[in-house]
Amino acid sequence: MREKELRLALVCYGGISLAVYMHGVTKEVWHLVRASRDFHDETGSGTARASGSEPVYRRLLETIEQQAGLKLRVLNDIVAGASAGGINGVFLAQAIVTGQSLDPLTDLWLDRADVEILLDPDAQPLSRFTKFWAQPLVWMAAGRSGTIDETVDAETRGEVRAKLSRFVRARWFAPPFGGKGFDGLLLDALDAMEATERGPGLLPPGQPLDLFVTVTDFRGHPQKLRLHSPSEVIETEHRLTIGFSTGAQPAGHLADHAELAFAARSTASFPGAFPPFMVGELDDVLKERRRAWPGRDAFLARVLPHHAAAGTAAEAVLIDGSVLANAPFRPAIEALKNRPARRELDRRFVYVDPKPGLRSINVGSKANEAPGFFTTILGALSDIPREQPIRDNLETIEQRSQRIARTRRIVEALRPEVEAAIETLFGMTFFLDRPTASRLAGWRSKAQDKAAKQAGHAYAAYGHLKVAAVVDEIALLFARFGTGGHEAADGFRPRIWAAVSALGLDRVSEAGSGATEGVILFFRSHDLGFRIRRLRTLARQFTPIEEMADSPSRTEMTAMRDAIYDCLALYLDREIHDFYAPDLRAAAANPDEDMIGLLDRLAAARDLKRIDLVADDRIAEALAGLPKAARRTMLLAYLGFPFYDLATLPLLQGEGMEEFDPVKVDRISPEDAVAIRGGGVEATLKGIQFNSFGAFFSRAYRENDYLWGRLHGADRLIDIVISTVPPGHAIGPDAVAEVKRAAFLAIVEEEAPRLKAVPELIESLRDEIG
Repeated sequence: MREKELRLALVCYGGISLAVYMHGVTKEVWHLVRASRDFHDETGSGTARASGSEPVYRRLLETIEQQAGLKLRVLNDIVAGASAGGINGVFLAQAIVTGQSLDPLTDLWLDRADVEILLDPDAQPLSRFTKFWAQPLVWMAAGRSGTIDETVDAETRGEVRAKLSRFVRARWFAPPFGGKGFDGLLLDALDAMEATERGPGLLPPGQPLDLFVTVTDFRGHPQKLRLHSPSEVIETEHRLTIGFSTGAQPAGHLADHAELAFAARSTASFPGAFPPFMVGELDDVLKERRRAWPGRDAFLARVLPHHAAAGTAAEAVLIDGSVLANAPFRPAIEALKNRPARRELDRRFVYVDPKPGLRSINVGSKANEAPGFFTTILGALSDIPREQPIRDNLETIEQRSQRIARTRRIVEALRPEVEAAIETLFGMTFFLDRPTASRLAGWRSKAQDKAAKQAGHAYAAYGHLKVAAVVDEIALLFARFGTGGHEAADGFRPRIWAAVSALGLDRVSEAGSGATEGVILFFRSHDLGFRIRRLRTLARQFTPIEEMADSPSRTEMTAMRDAIYDCLALYLDREIHDFYAPDLRAAAANPDEDMIGLLDRLAAARDLKRIDLVADDRIAEALAGLPKAARRTMLLAYLGFPFYDLATLPLLQGEGMEEFDPVKVDRISPEDAVAIRGGGVEATLKGIQFNSFGAFFSRAYRENDYLWGRLHGADRLIDIVISTVPPGHAIGPDAVAEVKRAAFLAIVEEEAPRLKAVPELIESLRDEIG
């Protein structure tokens, strides 16, 4: 039985009122990972729902296990979003981490994402005569192309016309929607989620979740750029990414509700509809509710470091994240580093685009006409930046995948030569010896020395690359001590390099004899990366071992896996700034601190010599429990790692990639999900009306889009899950169609009692599904 993880990195686009559709999609992601968690829950807690799509997903995973011999785990560990997609990303991440229900967000979108609730009280028209001269605009908007008559059910047309009238006659030359009211809705939904019955989190222990939302800094903040001449210039940067990670958080906790509301409100401050967001707005709402925000200053220093350093965080003006980054792939790609891998991986970037090919704001130019004056200006300011294709991001992912594939081919080509070198070095009989901690340490040291000497002059380049990687890792760590990022690390890097030079590490090797004593001591004290890469390499041997005719028992494999990941955690902990004592963190922030002494204190805090002994003991004990053939495979990988690392580290540009597999990209949109109805967006969604504000004008619109979001999400997620099945074990198209049919019917029957405004759609879907 093979084990594999399907890891989803979910990227949610902006879409204004199509946020309701995207909620339906993200809710299916939530149901899928809940079903997977329940499928793998060895305690038998059975927390998955007995109705809806979750039982269908569980049966699908059981079918894959029975027919393909593959035990598949599905998890969503990276979430990135912009604007409306950012809101949905925030709530999905909260549900995944805490085990809380996502249903309260459904209530928020269906019940309260309405123009009459979102309108700022000060913007409401005082009477039906207010701006009576705007009434022709209402008629024009309502009658254009028969919009209301053609797209709204007869019984709700009056509602839409009335709300459109009030909306157009509301306050002009100021955003119609209220910021404080929006803050309150977000806080209410988070509180309602917390009040639900809390289950276990939806990620395995030790698996971090990273959440990112994009924001636009309206006034911008200064950013240093280094040039040849002049040596430094200052430019204004407007892009911001607000990130959250569970890596340094208590189990089951993502962030304070105020911080999540800050992220959701700021990323969705759509220009012209909502006022720009400033932290004082949220402060006032929290004060009115008598709610504390204990980590406020630290949070602002982290997400607005330039403003906080200048003492102007309270004056920062934030607007919609989709203005400059509607498809936030980049932070999600960067989050692939340092992710634990417990089994074979299939990494997917899944992006949700609710309206591919359709503009968010239609500025009125026909395809066969040259744009006019205002059309050109409005298009340049709003549409073009927001709708820019994601080609650059996809090329980045493809280049990464190609580099990994190339490196894997090199590793496979080197394998016979490396294994022969190990057998020559130790002799064939050493595999018969029972591994002990002391033997493993001796074998490891001997293999590393042999690899370094055999590399000859090539070792110098490898050694310098490792020193540079260690310097970068320490610089980033010291920067995080002060809540800084890459820019702060630039300040530490020259000081660390000066200390490295003073220690005589400019020369990393003696001609043909491997590393110098000073470099060896430096690596033993600080080189976390080498140790982590070696353990990851060992973990990647599980798949070939499980495919052996004489494979170890489940108990033996579990013991080996636990040993590797327990040891890996010891080293990964030392990359986290919170691991270190406050006095060391304070010393690193002092620019007058002696850097050589600081490096010595860091080495003492890491205590890698002792940790290496602990790891040797755990690994040796687990190896001793494996059958001879499996133990031989593990030892060849472990002791051969220095040979592989010498060849592959330069190819990986100094980074050991934990997810050592190519990344595939999948899209979820109405254009891709055609199992029920073709025609794409225009045949299914209502929220595209009124320049994508349509769903704010009618509950019927919202119910329609939410239901189609769930159905389209199920359609595409089933495709994605089935695509992980190995060649030769594919599930037939008839069986796939039956799984989809079961999921669609389960969703419709589950939602029918809730969705009272679209009875015709419910009946139509029952007929179409069959």
